[in-house]
Amino acid sequence: MTDARRRLAVLGSPIEHSLSPVLHRTAYEHLGLPYDYDRVEVASGGLADFVGGLDASWRGLSLTMPLKREVLPLLDTVSPLARRLGVANTVVLDDDGRRHGHNTDVDGIVRSVEGFHDARPAAATILGGGATALSAMAAAWDLGARSFSIHLRNPMRAGELTSLAAELGADVMVAPLTELPSLGPLDFVISTLPGGAADDLHLRPTSGSSVLFDVAYEPWPTRLASRWSADGGIVFNGLDMLVEQALGRVRLFSGGARAEPVTDEGVLREAMRASVGLPIRGRSTTDSVAG
Repeated sequence: MTDARRRLAVLGSPIEHSLSPVLHRTAYEHLGLPYDYDRVEVASGGLADFVGGLDASWRGLSLTMPLKREVLPLLDTVSPLARRLGVANTVVLDDDGRRHGHNTDVDGIVRSVEGFHDARPAAATILGGGATALSAMAAAWDLGARSFSIHLRNPMRAGELTSLAAELGADVMVAPLTELPSLGPLDFVISTLPGGAADDLHLRPTSGSSVLFDVAYEPWPTRLASRWSADGGIVFNGLDMLVEQALGRVRLFSGGARAEPVTDEGVLREAMRASVGLPIRGRSTTDSVAG
């Protein structure tokens, strides 16, 4: 590994409140890598010019929406998962300047759940219909779900999700958000709605092992998460996902594969969780609701 400084950044708009620099700087200090990680404001339509101006000092990029879709035509290679979902949240630049797109959002959900809970849901309920909902469906599939109930404000916007379900071979039902209360208790729910957007939804867990993964984290806890926890269910939040998706990027940016852990990854994970105020692994996930 060369001692020359390498540059990394998270891109998006607005980007000033992103916690990615906190997580990545913690990681590279722990790993002893000469990487600098910053935030860069890049609005929709400006990604091509930004990427075209990168020099050899750049190692990689983290992307927020809508750049996760806009980046695809700018890549030299796209991982099978990123291509399947049509979403790449990570770009690795090799020594020849080639751009390689990856998706670590799915792992961000899967590893968060597997790290705390032995969830193997037969069915999953997904709230929302954007790019994160696609990753949520892929993650729930990896965790065992084979049927999906998708709820959106406008069910006509579920086309990408129903296409992914068909590709996976999963059963799928689409309905408006307003029909959620009629479903009764639920066992595995992933809400990809923005913070506060699900506050008026009244969802109940089937049992004490039922999971709500609310990808929001600001403000936290959401009223949806608080009610689910008060009813005895298990809650994960967006910070859990943020840490694990960042860890996947760290694997890639440090020269490994998305599924290949770095040295002392367990210790690194705890340092990254602590940097954003999450409890250490092994504590109840309901503790993270209050964190």
